[in-house]
Amino acid sequence: MSGRSPGPPGNEGGPDAGEEAGPGRSWPSRRGRGRRRAPDCSSLRWEPQLVTSVWASGDLGISAMNEAEGLRQRRPVRAQVVTEDNQAQEAKQGSTYSSRVFQMTFMMLAASLTIPLLGAITLLNCPIDPQPLSFKEPPFLLGVLRPNVKLQQAEKLFENQLIGPESIANIGDALFTGTADGRVVKLENGEVITIARLGKGPCKTREDEPTCGRPLGIRVGPNGTLFVLDAYQGIFEVDPSTGRVKHLLSSQIPIEGKKMSFVNDLTITQDGRKIYFTDSSSKWQRRDFLLLVMEGTDDGRLLEYDTVTREVKVLMEGLRFPNGVQLSPAEDFVLVAETTMARIRRFYVSGLMKGGADMFVENMPGFPDNIRPSSSGGYWVAMSTVRHNPGFSMMDFLAEKPWIKRLIFKLLSPETVLKFVPRYSLVLELGDNGAYRRSLHDPNGLVAAHISEVHEQDGYLYLGSFRSPFLCKLNLELL
Repeated sequence: MSGRSPGPPGNEGGPDAGEEAGPGRSWPSRRGRGRRRAPDCSSLRWEPQLVTSVWASGDLGISAMNEAEGLRQRRPVRAQVVTEDNQAQEAKQGSTYSSRVFQMTFMMLAASLTIPLLGAITLLNCPIDPQPLSFKEPPFLLGVLRPNVKLQQAEKLFENQLIGPESIANIGDALFTGTADGRVVKLENGEVITIARLGKGPCKTREDEPTCGRPLGIRVGPNGTLFVLDAYQGIFEVDPSTGRVKHLLSSQIPIEGKKMSFVNDLTITQDGRKIYFTDSSSKWQRRDFLLLVMEGTDDGRLLEYDTVTREVKVLMEGLRFPNGVQLSPAEDFVLVAETTMARIRRFYVSGLMKGGADMFVENMPGFPDNIRPSSSGGYWVAMSTVRHNPGFSMMDFLAEKPWIKRLIFKLLSPETVLKFVPRYSLVLELGDNGAYRRSLHDPNGLVAAHISEVHEQDGYLYLGSFRSPFLCKLNLELL
């Protein structure tokens, strides 16, 4: 049979569903190559063999058409050519995946470390309660403040024979100083001679300091005796020839309801009656001086001691780390170095301005320590730390950020923090009106480090230090 017989209902080769081909009707062929007339099937007889054959031929036709359709829709598979670009692309994809894995691992590790650390920081106690401070921009180190290396011309004396010669006085050619192990010593003819000990041993550790004693400010009185201020015990008078020690004022006695925890420096009138001295803090001791500076505590005072009546008066209070003091040549005012605030204040003790106070120098290029007279009628000021400009000043940066100070001292000890303080050494000479006359520098602290005081004698400067195991001598003619 040449024509295609209609299949049973549902056959894929038949007309659309519900459509019935009759005589004379046509429908599109599967390949769409033309239209064929439907044969007249009214006279045909259905036989099982014929039906089976037709269905079989229909299945074969459908199978052939499906294969043809698949061949038509199937795309040829091209052989992949391996090139350097393909390898680079695969390597890039592998690298990207590795980077993502590393980033996720790093983030998970950071989170696992950060969360416990934040918890620990929250729970740790901070030894200080820092107050926000406000500073002006430091002065530029230009002109007379321009950096130099003049302090590097100094020579070291008595190296490794004494530690921390904070303050210096002289009687003739003999020098006197106090050391970190509680002694008052005489320096003469290349020898270090102990003339007095203000405390008692042992004197090996930081915890021993309060009982060992720590002599700081030292002056020569009118009778050739030494007036020495011990940071923990108060004011002493020492006879350098006999070594006899007299305790004039104990720091254990509260003054106007406040104890004296850190007496620091002193200056004395020519007749020896009045002693002006500083109590740096009623809270912090000398061994905690860094905590005092970083907290910005304003509980320091300037006091007056009358050696005849033994009365003590408070002249100034509310000071932030009052440190070095110096009476003017006319004895009409006292200069007070307010270390934390990088300034020197002036308090009038006689004359029309008596009882008044004003600013002698403010916004200094460093934080002042002791003040001593110069032969030109002005004052030598040792700077404990420099405020770099241009440059970075850690103290200025932290001044208005108490939260950073808290974080630092929760995690680090004061001894560790001190290691980050620059060893830059600076000495200033001021005029009698507070103007800068000259400056002496050791930018890296190679020779003169941790300078606490400048004592002038017979054309030489003797440089004290609160930490160094020596003192320095500098010839002024070389400057």
